[in-house]
Amino acid sequence: MFRRRSPRHPQRARQPRRARTLRARLAALGGCAAALLVACWMTAPRAERTVSASSVSRTGTGDAIQGGTVQGGTAQAGGWGRGGYPMMPGLAAGTVSGGVNAAATTSANWAGYAVTGTPGTFTRVSGSWTQPAVTCGAANAFSSFWAGLDGDGTQTVEQTGTEADCSSGAATYAGWYEIFPDAPVFYDNPVQPGDSMSASVTAVGGGAFILTLTDATRGWTQTTHQTSATAQLGSAEVIAEAPSNGTVLPLANFGTVNFTSATVGNTILGDAGPAALTMVSAGGITEATPSALTGGNSFTVTWDNSGAAAPPQAPPGPGANMTSPSPSPAAPVTASAAP
Repeated sequence: MFRRRSPRHPQRARQPRRARTLRARLAALGGCAAALLVACWMTAPRAERTVSASSVSRTGTGDAIQGGTVQGGTAQAGGWGRGGYPMMPGLAAGTVSGGVNAAATTSANWAGYAVTGTPGTFTRVSGSWTQPAVTCGAANAFSSFWAGLDGDGTQTVEQTGTEADCSSGAATYAGWYEIFPDAPVFYDNPVQPGDSMSASVTAVGGGAFILTLTDATRGWTQTTHQTSATAQLGSAEVIAEAPSNGTVLPLANFGTVNFTSATVGNTILGDAGPAALTMVSAGGITEATPSALTGGNSFTVTWDNSGAAAPPQAPPGPGANMTSPSPSPAAPVTASAAP
């Protein structure tokens, strides 16, 4: 009996155990590979992960986005399109000192507050606002509201915020982020007038950034990890903007947008030496004006004009409403010189 229970070939008896061990090791390796793939997916740039066609294709006359592609939709290569763009100087540039503001000047596409310094100075900016409603007419018009780093005197912008646009007479709203000169990426999450929005951009070193946009009213947050090899961290800003598509687009009538809780680094905006920026079109038309700071961290920006010049009586003028600005960003804002 004992011999019948004993294996005649001990090596063969051990083979099943080795097979089980091999299968276990392969299963473990497969699990590691799967975990690695998930980790890679989670750390991939947002534009390569989830962008739907509906989130990037809402365009109209004067806002055509061509060339370049983003997964799930199209967007202009080089950053043109709705979203942000580096500050462009206004024609009536000048400086005004006084009050809590270190300086005031003009920009062809920005209104709000910006702080500038030597490269590497700024690593975090944040701000909140109530999403404004736009009043739409027959003409297409566009507006964006955001917090970001760089763009005032530097070639990149790392930013996240919302849009309020008019397309064929209808108002549309959306959230987005952009690592300029890459194209903006629009989120599918709903945004509506009156929503309580907040945004932050943080540089975490090595050209890496964390951009977070929250709609507290709708209960959603979008956080994306992005990189920029050329970011200089030379400015920080909280801005209402007239978006661009190769020229500055007409500014949508958003009434007044209320910014609050604006911070730069670990301090309130007012303690960082900001410059107030009034938006003045390339045609010399004042489009949007910021208020003085309240409590060092709150202000409003009021819409004044779309920036489109009134049509001449006779003879008819050219179709374009404004000239195309230089693609070069403005010089840094200082208290003594305009950008």
